[in-house]
Amino acid sequence: MLTPVILSGGAGTRLWPLSRELYPKQLLALVGQRTMIQDTALRLRGLSCAAPVVVCNEAHRFLVAEQLRQIDVQPQAIVLEPAGRNTAPAIALAAHAALAHAAPAVPGAAGDDAVLLVLPADHVVRDVAAFQKAVRTALSAARAGRLVAFGIVPDAPETGYGYLRRGVEEGGGVHRIAEFVEKPDLARAEGFLRAGGYFWNSGMFMFRAARYLEELARLAPGIARACEQAWRGVRTDLDFARVDAGPSRPARATPSTTR
Repeated sequence: MLTPVILSGGAGTRLWPLSRELYPKQLLALVGQRTMIQDTALRLRGLSCAAPVVVCNEAHRFLVAEQLRQIDVQPQAIVLEPAGRNTAPAIALAAHAALAHAAPAVPGAAGDDAVLLVLPADHVVRDVAAFQKAVRTALSAARAGRLVAFGIVPDAPETGYGYLRRGVEEGGGVHRIAEFVEKPDLARAEGFLRAGGYFWNSGMFMFRAARYLEELARLAPGIARACEQAWRGVRTDLDFARVDAGPSRPARATPSTTR
C-alpha cells in the first residue's frame, strides 16, 4: 500500500515575519485559498493510497489536525516530534508509524511493508497531473526495493537547492542517481545547466518503510537506534502519536542532500 508521509516540521524562518515559529509557512495560504499543507494532502486525490502519516512539531498539532479536518482528510497518524531533528529522523519515525499501522492482526502472520511517498508540506506543485504521473512511474521501482528521489528539471542556476545527477536508465522512465550534489555556488550551478543531466533535488522520495530503516541502520546507526528507541516509547493521545523525548535522541542530522 502506498502511504503518503507529509513532513510538516519546518519553521519557515526565511519567510519571517509572515512565517513564524508558531505559525510556519506550511500552515499559511501563500499561493491560493488553501494552506500549503492542505494543498499537499489534496494533490494525493486520484492516487490509490492509504491515509497519510503526518509528522509535525508538537506546538503545531492542533493547527495541523484542524486544517486537515477542514478538507476531510483523516490521517492514520499525526506523529509529534519532541524536537526538530531534520529530515532523516522524521522519515524514520513515519516509517515506524506506517509499519505499526500495517502490522498483521494475527501474531506471526506476514504484514505489509508500506511504500512511503515522502512529501514536504511546503511545496508548490502547479501541474498535479505530472506529479501523479511521476508517482505512478516510481512505484514499481520502490516496491522492488529501490530508494527513489524525485528530481525537478531546473530552469535557473539555483544555489539554494541540492542537485541530483542522472545516471543510466533502468527502464520505465526511472534512472539511477549518479551523484548527489550539495547546494552549489553560482558557477557550479551554471555549469550544471550547461551540462544537462542535473536536476533539483525536490525533497520528495519513495521507498518501502522497512527498506529505508534498513539503509538508515547501515549508514547512520546512531540515528536509527535513537529513532527506534523513541518510537518504542510512543504514547497515543487522541489522534496524536507522542514520541518519547528521552535522552537517547538523534543528533542534528542532515541527509546527504536537501532542498
